Amino acid sequence: MTDFIIVGGGPAGCVLANRLSEDPAISVLLLEAGGGDWHPLIHMPAGFAKMTKGIASWGWSTVPQKHMKDRVFRYTQAKVIGGGSSINAQIYTRGNARDYDAWEKEEGLPGWGYRDVLPYFKRAENNERYANDFHGDQGPLGVSNPIAPLPICEAYFRAGQEMGIPFNPDFNGARQEGVGYYQLTQRNARRSSASVAYLKPIRDRKNLAVRTGIMVTRVVVEKGRATGVEIVAKPGGQPEILRANREVIVSSGAIGSPKLLMLSGIGPADHLKSVGIEPVHDLPGVGANLQDHLDLFVIAECSGDFTYDNYAKLHRSAWAGLQYLLFRKGPVASSLFETGGFWYADRTAAQPDIQFHLGLGSGIEAGVEKLKNPGVTLNSAFLRPRSRGSVRLSSSDPAVAPLIDPNYWADPYDREISIKGLRIARDIMRQSALKPFVEREVLPGPSLKTDDELFDYACRSAKTDHHPVGTCRMGHDAMAVVTPDLKLRGIEGLRVCDASIMPRVPSSNTNAPTIMVGEKGSDIILGREPLPPVVFSQSRSAA
Repeated sequence: MTDFIIVGGGPAGCVLANRLSEDPAISVLLLEAGGGDWHPLIHMPAGFAKMTKGIASWGWSTVPQKHMKDRVFRYTQAKVIGGGSSINAQIYTRGNARDYDAWEKEEGLPGWGYRDVLPYFKRAENNERYANDFHGDQGPLGVSNPIAPLPICEAYFRAGQEMGIPFNPDFNGARQEGVGYYQLTQRNARRSSASVAYLKPIRDRKNLAVRTGIMVTRVVVEKGRATGVEIVAKPGGQPEILRANREVIVSSGAIGSPKLLMLSGIGPADHLKSVGIEPVHDLPGVGANLQDHLDLFVIAECSGDFTYDNYAKLHRSAWAGLQYLLFRKGPVASSLFETGGFWYADRTAAQPDIQFHLGLGSGIEAGVEKLKNPGVTLNSAFLRPRSRGSVRLSSSDPAVAPLIDPNYWADPYDREISIKGLRIARDIMRQSALKPFVEREVLPGPSLKTDDELFDYACRSAKTDHHPVGTCRMGHDAMAVVTPDLKLRGIEGLRVCDASIMPRVPSSNTNAPTIMVGEKGSDIILGREPLPPVVFSQSRSAA
């Protein structure tokens, strides 16, 4: 028997395993359905391109999206220790200060405002460039600047400035808006995943056990209290019960956490009955409130060898691999999406509502067209969707994929702003600063001009940004799943701590916010005093 059982070795789960086991008197067991992060592509920054094509993932898809002509989207979710931090594009962005202030003021979540969560971002961070009001340099998570940018990146910055979008050296600093280089979760040109940063240095702790390849089939609830979990250690194996002295912590992500709770009989009672599960606790918000960022993209053909596309050729791949092994430089050291920015599609918005990612090639991610000649990609994503989706069970069998419904563009505003963001991306690619590099637009293609034509293009080509959140959200109303201290409402000894507890998706990539949730959650679980809130002068507060 152990004190804490953590179900899910993703970004938050790895943080929790580290922080909870700092006290040698506390025993911790971390269970992960996926395997170890042994694959060499996981640790090479450019290996991200292979990750969206199936390595170390569940292979799930969405249900047909009824507001996007019934398109079914590939929906990559990590199945490996480190979770999404082991397979993502390593982009380190936190969101806007107003995101977290809205959690506190509009969602009624004291202690989750920007000044409260910033100390936890800083505690996690080992930043190679910054040590100031916004950044830390003593934490476990490597955060660094790109080491393999190309001249087309600088041309992109100038193109943005030609449109009035300023250069921003730090999207996580005093202001979010602008174009610039992203900082990345890398250290010494290798991926700094939550597994590498938080687990690898402490694997010799006697009070911490990490088990991979373990399918947790349900949380065991007895007399209104979570007392352990049921596991299957190998396919076709017999179920086994593991007991927790203190708490079970579900940390399986915005898809996996509601899936596990519902398999345990915790969720909307009518839905559970419909798939043959006896309800243990009727909690209608489990699996509701799913939010995600949807990517629309421009792909252009380059007028020369200005991106990394030609490194797909065997002889150049061999040279790139050798260059990386010997010098930690070159294409393999690039995350391929290390340049981007934040801007406004709705000029009345109080904060940027569009995020850009400049991809140094074409066809980088699964399902995206690759050009015959070198190309460049500019993704645009609407950051604060109003649409809400769901995660539901298709079966009582834990091995069966869940029903994932992001419900993209259910709210017409999301469609409107997304298409405006796509138009801005097209305009950036047409600026004079990029003319020496860009030959022509290939997608959407110059013949597509009206909103209806761009809608049709999006229905054919859009993709997820892999940022699902919200399906076990914090709150106080009947649809809330956990309280602000992450306790599951109505069941003792059970918490949820991952991206699923976020009431609203942050205006950014979600790895850094999820690590923050793990950092703050560990203090909450252990009953520690929260880190002191940051106090800014008006001129220094982030926006």
